[in-house]
Amino acid sequence: TANAPIFGIDREGRVTEWNARASTLLGFNKVDVIGESFVQNFITEQFQDSVNKVLSAALMGQDTNNFECPLFSKTGERKEILLNATSRRGPNGDIIGVIGVGQDITQMREITKEQERIADDLSRLIDHANAPIFGVDMNGLVNEWNRKSADLLGYTKAETMGKNFVQNFIQPENREVVQEILTKALQGQETANFELLLLSKFGERYTVLLNATTRRDANDHVIGVVGVGQDITKLNRVMAESKRVADDLTRLIETANAPIFGVDKFGCVTEWNQKLSELSGFQKHETMGKSLVDHFISAEFEGSVSFVLLKALQGEETANFKLPLMKDGKQNAVLLLNATTRRGPNGEAIGVIGVGQDITVINAMTAEQQRIAEDLARLIDSANAPIFGVDKEGLVTEWNRKAGQMLGYTKAETVGKSFVETFIQPENRRSVADILEKAQSGVETANYELPLLSKHGARYTVLLNATTRRDNNGNITGVVGVGQDITELNQVLAESKRVADDLTRLIDTANAPILGIDSNGKVTEWNAKASNLLGYSKEEAMGQHLVQRFITAEYRQNVDEVLAAALLGRETANFEFPMFSKSGQRRDILLNATTRRGPNGEVIGVIGVGQDITKIREITSEQERVADDLSRLIETANAPIFGVDYHGMVTEWNLKAAEISGFSKKEAMGKNLVQNFIQPENRKSVDEVLQDALKGQETANFEFVLMSKHGERFTVLLNATTRRDGKGNIMGVVGVGQDITALNQVLAESKRVADDLTRLIDTANAPIFGINTDGRVTEWNAKASGLLGYSKEEAMGQHLVQRFITEEYKNSVNDVLKAALNGLETANFEFPMFSKSGERADILLNATTRRGPSGEVIGVIGVGQDITQIRQITSEQERVADDLSRLIETANAPIFGVDYHGMVTEWNLKAAEISGFSKSEAMGKNLVKNFIQPENRKPVHEVLQDALTGRET
Repeated sequence: TANAPIFGIDREGRVTEWNARASTLLGFNKVDVIGESFVQNFITEQFQDSVNKVLSAALMGQDTNNFECPLFSKTGERKEILLNATSRRGPNGDIIGVIGVGQDITQMREITKEQERIADDLSRLIDHANAPIFGVDMNGLVNEWNRKSADLLGYTKAETMGKNFVQNFIQPENREVVQEILTKALQGQETANFELLLLSKFGERYTVLLNATTRRDANDHVIGVVGVGQDITKLNRVMAESKRVADDLTRLIETANAPIFGVDKFGCVTEWNQKLSELSGFQKHETMGKSLVDHFISAEFEGSVSFVLLKALQGEETANFKLPLMKDGKQNAVLLLNATTRRGPNGEAIGVIGVGQDITVINAMTAEQQRIAEDLARLIDSANAPIFGVDKEGLVTEWNRKAGQMLGYTKAETVGKSFVETFIQPENRRSVADILEKAQSGVETANYELPLLSKHGARYTVLLNATTRRDNNGNITGVVGVGQDITELNQVLAESKRVADDLTRLIDTANAPILGIDSNGKVTEWNAKASNLLGYSKEEAMGQHLVQRFITAEYRQNVDEVLAAALLGRETANFEFPMFSKSGQRRDILLNATTRRGPNGEVIGVIGVGQDITKIREITSEQERVADDLSRLIETANAPIFGVDYHGMVTEWNLKAAEISGFSKKEAMGKNLVQNFIQPENRKSVDEVLQDALKGQETANFEFVLMSKHGERFTVLLNATTRRDGKGNIMGVVGVGQDITALNQVLAESKRVADDLTRLIDTANAPIFGINTDGRVTEWNAKASGLLGYSKEEAMGQHLVQRFITEEYKNSVNDVLKAALNGLETANFEFPMFSKSGERADILLNATTRRGPSGEVIGVIGVGQDITQIRQITSEQERVADDLSRLIETANAPIFGVDYHGMVTEWNLKAAEISGFSKSEAMGKNLVKNFIQPENRKPVHEVLQDALTGRET
């Protein structure tokens, strides 16, 4: 019952002791290990020599204390053990083996490694982050400066460390406000989204959006500030450029010589230029915000105009449609109009822009039907056999009533879904896909056994004909499968085979040795237990004469008589005889010999079911040795052990207890344990544990504080075990402890480092997430929650790629995360995520490998930068430029452009139509000299020169 792993070996190094704690720790039951070589079976090759030396020394009487060695559990887990190896002596004082008492220090070793990993994780997270990160101590001196900070500002980490952040890297005009932010953070008042102006080593100005986070030690004392930033310099520049381009388009629309209007997605006017005001008689201020169709279109044309606008809002643009304009019941103008979709920064339709010309004509459209398809559908649906159909992509197109009744899926639940991926079990998908592919190429298959699983878990086997489906022109359009349910037939065949296999499996897997012979005494059965017990494999035994080959000469006659009687129908129970194993070991067997009969009742052999009773013969001599062993085990154990009698007086006090407490065995024996050696605040709880044990109620893993003779505090994890005499009467308590003082200290430090990393991740101004090796979310900071709308609770444990990444990006994101899980980290990987409300966020990500205490990969940590606004503005620029280009090219009015030297740079379709010169003939030529009549060249040249100096005409 000791709380420490204890093992013993004999002089040959074979296991003779293996306590419950050793079994729990390593997963090997006592029965699995007794008699096995300790070093060969439980110590890895690299440590076998050193462990052998320690055990050899103990076998020569030289005990070893605190020897550290690794053991591997049944499941392959490594366990670090601190071991005392003590000589074991027989009744005459001769050494008969070694007893080892250990302490499991695996957790202490793992925690030390985990501390190092977390510290390394934090360091690599900061250094590889895609956002600039710096840290200062309580005096404002730089103690963190990551790669992104170095890339951005040009100062290496070596140039910044230990220097005053404000005095050396902040411009004079901003120092006071930055110092105030840092001072607040050092007082625990954190600041988010502060715009910090920085000047690089090379004189470039940068704007960084900063979160200043308080940094604390394990005791929660403030030790500095960490600042996580986002470089928004480029974003600010792009916003300014976007405004300039938008102003350009507005001015072009307003001054164009063609009528131009715009509506939003509700059909309300957003654009109405000067030319349209002139033609319609409505001024811009009279139209803005009003419904175009309701206020400015006559009743007979309201439907057609609404339809055109609706199509344009759905992305289907219309050229040359007729738009009549009305004022006061009178038609002022009829326009031939191009309706073009207007799009927002994410490509979504936000309205329509129309460029027109005053005109008078328009066109119309047609449709068709399907009766034979309905006929075929009715035939398929009413058939008494399960029928399904798939298209060329393998998606279900047919699913008749019989298929629905059998599998529990309605037609609505199946149509449009992948037949193989949705309704076929994973292990059968490849073969079923091959059958369908063959049919898709015109090679049909008959009588294919198709396994199916119903919606409610019932398994069916269908005998299927897969037939190619063709259209009117003979082109293959899919496959139709007509089946027959053969599930019940297969079940009857399977049951027949199962009954035949049952007896064979029962014999072979029995935990007792089973032997069988035929009527000639030759072996016909030899199960696994018989092989393990005697060392002869089934192949070596089968066909051999049982008595002549495996029974010693002195017992052959007796065994022969028992088997002969059984062959005559007289069975024998509890017949005891010895057998010798392949290696010469004697095994005492208690056997029942039973007659074996054929299908007609005739005797065909004998089956013998035995019991190995060898160990029962060996038990008695062991008792005296165990008593001596226990005494020496307690005294030399590497764990503190004490014992008390029925009155709580100390009766056992081993060397380890003396070492920890400072009280010698002589000082402790006969004194009250609780009153003399337990602190006042713990006396009641320790006394209760001892009283419970004295009633037979044992306690495991009870933690209490022990104060040594010299005032040192020790934390001990105790198992209190009832001690009984030879008649089973309770006579006291034995307590086996483990000193966990150092372990608790290491755990506290590990928690502090982990808290530091958690706080940095959660307060960072950049979105940070982490996944484990299965791709499930393990980190999700406040910035990620704010950006995507999913709280940490909603995200944790979800599969990152399946839950938060759109279908088109799943493969590429998966590849990056898999690479990081293989140790290949990725910087500046760009991909989109969608928020809870459906908004798209573009993320620039660094994917960094996360490692466990032994260096193994345990996941990925990703530090991102939200570049959505930059992408939207870039997209908006492209849209506006595209809008302008298409507006110029498709306008119903002639539009040209010239550069600073008067050379043609724009020449739209209408200009080409009117002038007769194609765009390729006009581009790059002087407008005035090549396309203006001599008498008009001077005034046209003057108008262009005025416009080039900013004076528009």
